[in-house]
Amino acid sequence: MFKDQNGRTLTQTEWHSVVLWRGLAELANKYLSKGSMVFVKGKLKTRSYEDKEGIKRLVTEIIAEQLITLDKKVEDDEDS
Repeated sequence: MFKDQNGRTLTQTEWHSVVLWRGLAELANKYLSKGSMVFVKGKLKTRSYEDKEGIKRLVTEIIAEQLITLDKKVEDDEDS
């Protein structure tokens, strides 16, 4: 969050591509859903490819080495 010239608080969102392999991919598939909060530690990797029109594109991805879920554990209603 930051304030603009008029003092209004603004939020800026950035989206990143994260690549998960093996156990991390299984963990994410099992426990994460849209909007889940996570901590991801990994390495940046930039690669290039040609799109359908033959234009060269560059993509930077985070290759995850560690994934920690940050969402609070939801207790069952029966336990409350």
